[in-house]
Amino acid sequence: MRGDTRSYAAARRDRAADVDRWLTDLLRTACGTPYGRVVRNAGDFGGPGEHGVPSAASAPLPGPVLGALSTGAAPNRAAPNGVPSNRAAPNGVPSNGAAPNGAVPNGAGGALHGALRGVALVAVGSLGRSELAPGSDLDLVLLHDGRDDVARIADRLWYPIWDSGAGLDHSVRTVGEAATVARDDLKAALGLIQARHVAGDPELTRAAREGVLADWRTDSKRRLAELRDAADTRAGTSGELAFLLEPDLKDARGGIRDVQAMQAVAAAWVASAPGPRVREAYELLLDVRHGLHLVTARGADRLVLQEQDAVAGVLGLLDAEALMRRLAEAGRTVAHAFDATWRTVDRLLSGPAPRGRRPLADGVVEHGGEVVLARDADPRKDPVLVLRAAAAAAGAVLPLAPATVNALAVQSPPLPVPWPDEARDALVGLLGAGRAAVPVWEELDQAGILVRLLPDWERVRHRPQRNPVHRYTVDRHLIEAAAGAASFTREVSRPDLLLISALLHDIGKGWPGDHSVTGAVVARDIGARIGLSMPDVETLETVVRHHLLLPETATRRDLEDPVTISRVAEAVGSREVLELLAALAVADGNATGPAAWNSWKASLVADLVRRVRSVLSGTPLPPAPVLSAAQASLARHGGGAVRVNGGAVTVVAPDRAGLLWSAAGVLAAHRMVVRAASAASAGSTAVIEFSVTPEYGSPPDPATLEADLRLVLAGRLDIEQRLARRARSMRPPRVPVAPPRVTLVDDASNTATVVEVRARDRPGLLWRIGRAFGDCGLDVRAARVETLGAEAVDVFYVVDRAGRPLTDEAQRVLVRDQVLAALR
Repeated sequence: MRGDTRSYAAARRDRAADVDRWLTDLLRTACGTPYGRVVRNAGDFGGPGEHGVPSAASAPLPGPVLGALSTGAAPNRAAPNGVPSNRAAPNGVPSNGAAPNGAVPNGAGGALHGALRGVALVAVGSLGRSELAPGSDLDLVLLHDGRDDVARIADRLWYPIWDSGAGLDHSVRTVGEAATVARDDLKAALGLIQARHVAGDPELTRAAREGVLADWRTDSKRRLAELRDAADTRAGTSGELAFLLEPDLKDARGGIRDVQAMQAVAAAWVASAPGPRVREAYELLLDVRHGLHLVTARGADRLVLQEQDAVAGVLGLLDAEALMRRLAEAGRTVAHAFDATWRTVDRLLSGPAPRGRRPLADGVVEHGGEVVLARDADPRKDPVLVLRAAAAAAGAVLPLAPATVNALAVQSPPLPVPWPDEARDALVGLLGAGRAAVPVWEELDQAGILVRLLPDWERVRHRPQRNPVHRYTVDRHLIEAAAGAASFTREVSRPDLLLISALLHDIGKGWPGDHSVTGAVVARDIGARIGLSMPDVETLETVVRHHLLLPETATRRDLEDPVTISRVAEAVGSREVLELLAALAVADGNATGPAAWNSWKASLVADLVRRVRSVLSGTPLPPAPVLSAAQASLARHGGGAVRVNGGAVTVVAPDRAGLLWSAAGVLAAHRMVVRAASAASAGSTAVIEFSVTPEYGSPPDPATLEADLRLVLAGRLDIEQRLARRARSMRPPRVPVAPPRVTLVDDASNTATVVEVRARDRPGLLWRIGRAFGDCGLDVRAARVETLGAEAVDVFYVVDRAGRPLTDEAQRVLVRDQVLAALR
């Protein structure tokens, strides 16, 4: 990651050691003893503290540490390149004067002064683990044996810390009180399990830790269930670190607290401590948090978008994408180990598993609730065994045993190229298991098996998609799409090609350029590698090349235009490919996220598929739609009618210029976000369907919304003034936004000019675009409006006053400029 990957860990240990010495001197002062050693430098304070007790002048917080705690600056002893130096001794232990048990000596020879007997200062949290980041608070426990002067000692201890500007979480306990609190308070228990003696009477620290640990182990069944519930709550609130745009480094699933939870499980003697891969991931998470503190000059845990490039720079990485890819890998490593830990906990705490070995496949059996290799199975002689075991595990909805995964990873020879039929069938069987395939696929990935089976997987592995529409990294999205496609295998003639194309549809995102184009090339190579016939390879290539064709056409083109349907039919070429693309569109959309797939888009795609299927079958196109019974009933109102049904708003009115954007302006004024819209004409009547959600809070009263829509249709409501007030109250976006883009798409229609607008969504956007068209003397004949996260992708079929497409270049330039001006 950078030249010296230990430097930030060393800086955290050095900070902890400096704070230990400072706290030791503070405790000595509080107990009325002379200093063992006083650190004095530019950080010293003078005079008494504001609270009337000795201030930091009595035992000053060293300047570098004070700077780190209060401003997030790097220590003064940083090397010339700005990275804190590693002061570790040759054996790797920081040369901070600490005793072997982590305690700071209490004087010459470590002798304990009489005034310190019966009192001990104990560090918990990040200080206790010697992981003190620049913005970390100090978590301290003052233990005592019942001394009657402990309140005075505590005051003389806490106030100088507050005066220094350091954050402080503190408590005062006897050893018995500490054990009692830990029995009922999970946070207190976790802190004391990893508590570290700083100063004072080490016997008190030892007694407290041993007592808490004994209780933790004795009551492990209850306490570990409590620990797991806390982890589930964190994950439910903070999401999964590997897949978040702005992850919480501590609380997200796969984050820092999950590693600490695994350490607590190990302390209960129920499962092993985290292994080297998890420890490496944990150090990366700590380093990123350390860098975030340096960049923000405060103790932050959430890595927001605008800080990611700066944090990447501090850590010596190329850019935010490189940082987020490393974070995704670390988060998935931690989450994978976390799940394995809890499987071990469940197995050990639930009693002995049933004996016996149930055959699942050739060389594969179930044993103890896990999938293991049969006694006579030899991965070294059977290269297909790894895929056969994975397919068997997914089919039985069981995990692969860790020892089995390790054996397969180490011993399996490469598959021959092209793959034998059995290997390809096992891959299809694995993917066809649906949701059960996802954790098994993750096991293969964590063991490094996938990149050996499919070398092109490396380019998409852990690749972030820095877009709010996507909920997963590229590789996770692909296996999620394949799992979703398993639901449609009975609706297509080639279920195997559906599953494989779903797994590979975004494989081009690891290469520069249009991922559909590059992905088709990669998919062709992979298809040949896994032993598909040449016709099947060509089908796979076509599906990957056109996997976005149906949803993009359905939402951005007029399905009534014959040009739209003929172009799609020409690209698809066959009904087999069409049905594969239709199923993949649903699986891909659902695996992307709720903003990428909804009932509106599903209905448009289904309509497009129906029309294209007719062309491919040689039957006439379906007739243009007529008004539904409900729409016809609304149209009888003559001057226009509106129906509001939850998130669906239907406007039926005599067709006239500006109808779409006038109605959209009313919705925006009522704080309704237009997620999708379609406009079409049936004779002289226009029908506009809006899909809307409240910008925040509860939706507006339908009657009020309907009344305003009627007023604007009648020309009796000035919506511009309302929208202007709204615009003035809006906050600008907090992250840099790409400039809007307006494109006039040629050859998309013979009867209208297609204008595609891409911009950041904001209230009244559709109204502004429509008004710009009106200013240019254009009429919107049809429209497709879609909001993907914070981005709007709107497509309009416009004609001039004579009902013709735009052919004059000056007029086309004017339209582009007017719409761009409206978007600024």
